[in-house]
Amino acid sequence: MPATSRRHLLLGGAAVSAGALLTACTGNEPQGQDRAPAGSAAPAASDKPGTPVTIGFAGPQADHGWLNAINENAKRRAAAYSDVTLEITEGSNDTAAQIGQVQTLINKKVDVLVVLPADGKALTQVGLQAMRAGIPVVNLDRIFASPQAYRCWIGGDNYGMGLNAGRFIGERLKDKPDATVVELAGMDSLELTKQRTQGFDDALRNYPNIRKVARQAADFTVESGQAKMAQLLQAQQKFDALWNHDDDQGVGALRAIAQAGRKDFLMVGGAGARSAMDAIKADDGVLKATVLYPPTMAASAVDLARALGQKKGIGGLSELEVPASLTLYSAVVTKENVDEYLPTGFH
Repeated sequence: MPATSRRHLLLGGAAVSAGALLTACTGNEPQGQDRAPAGSAAPAASDKPGTPVTIGFAGPQADHGWLNAINENAKRRAAAYSDVTLEITEGSNDTAAQIGQVQTLINKKVDVLVVLPADGKALTQVGLQAMRAGIPVVNLDRIFASPQAYRCWIGGDNYGMGLNAGRFIGERLKDKPDATVVELAGMDSLELTKQRTQGFDDALRNYPNIRKVARQAADFTVESGQAKMAQLLQAQQKFDALWNHDDDQGVGALRAIAQAGRKDFLMVGGAGARSAMDAIKADDGVLKATVLYPPTMAASAVDLARALGQKKGIGGLSELEVPASLTLYSAVVTKENVDEYLPTGFH
């Protein structure tokens, strides 16, 4: 995600239609962007059919529940528009292969590109190439190294995930003397993992009765979640709460917890998998909440790309342009509100 000093517009966890998104001015745009005359109403994209738009979509390899949901959200949203043609690549976590896929889309002269890069820094040059060719780029989640490489960025709030997980746990434990928590993180080689941990630690500083006593980093897989959670359980015979960064690895973590017969703490997950929401709704285990990192951002990216392709703003505010950046809000899903979020849960 971008540096925390960059201003972002916060959006809710559900997919947002083009007519409900907000507009904001930005100087980072390709030449030829249409503008309404000063003082007139902004030309806004709507759900009604308009100018046909071909959107090139270069997403990730679907080797994780959340990543698969990204691709599916993009496809479904594009299919909802009769004026949108989606040119979607196979999806790759190999940087060189994805660069080639994006270059193919540029050569096809698509109207707009949506790119979730395997590595934001490594794909910056191909983003710049598209922008110089007059193709607006919607940079999805993993950010390019230069703002000149994209027209609009949309993604999740990793720091906010940790912050809201810490707040939820803090409020549940605020009256318990000498409360202790443990953390099952993602991959420490990723900046997003560090941001989630930082947010969590910052939230816990507001609760002086709570100490984090252990942390293990896993790899966002079921197997790693089970192995690392087993290590945590063996090392910590007693604690009051667990925050797990990712619901996919949380499946393995819950297996380890069940095998150990532990029920003496509450657990908060991350991302918003359907399995986690079902467990929260059932309320018969340790999992009490999950903090969203909504894959519906891919649907909203298609909305933004369509508006850019039609050279229109998005209705909602008086500004004329599609925003420069959009940060999705990391809502906390609990038993009280889980029915609202169940349709967004991914498999």
